[in-house]
Amino acid sequence: MSDTTTPPPHRTLIVLRHAKSAWPPGVPDEERPLGPRGRRDAPEAGRWLHDRGLLPDAVVCSPARRARETWELASAELPQAPAATFDPRVYTADADDLIPVLREQPRHATTVLLIGHNPALEDLILDLAADTGGEALDRIREKYPTSGIAVLELPDAWPELGSSPARLVDFAIPRGTRP
Repeated sequence: MSDTTTPPPHRTLIVLRHAKSAWPPGVPDEERPLGPRGRRDAPEAGRWLHDRGLLPDAVVCSPARRARETWELASAELPQAPAATFDPRVYTADADDLIPVLREQPRHATTVLLIGHNPALEDLILDLAADTGGEALDRIREKYPTSGIAVLELPDAWPELGSSPARLVDFAIPRGTRP
């Protein structure tokens, strides 16, 4: 007798560090806007996702202005962009704090985009994909720059995130050249 059950779909976690921010005097950290380079790079991040067919079903974003602006500009490059959830836990998070946020994602979501800050994002990727190895993980260990995008394949549903190793399948640093 053959097994007729369909294996559960793998999950994809896309981790995007916000684009380059400005440092205006007297502006609180949470309200820092994107700088000129960030305004060029954020749309390029969206084009990179679109060109690879990495279209999120759900988006969790830090409420910091630079992260919100990154999503606004990146999402404009996608054919359909879900509404983002602006979760204050992402702004103040370390890697361990991000796991519960991701475990709360809807079961139907096969691709989730997380937009936030370092060092939490870098640490999250290194924790989830520590056994992946390879040149991409070495590059992330060296530096996870603004507009960096890591794509991880997860074997488990969101509530079980972290119980099995993830696989780092791509890492890119999209840079815009348009004015």
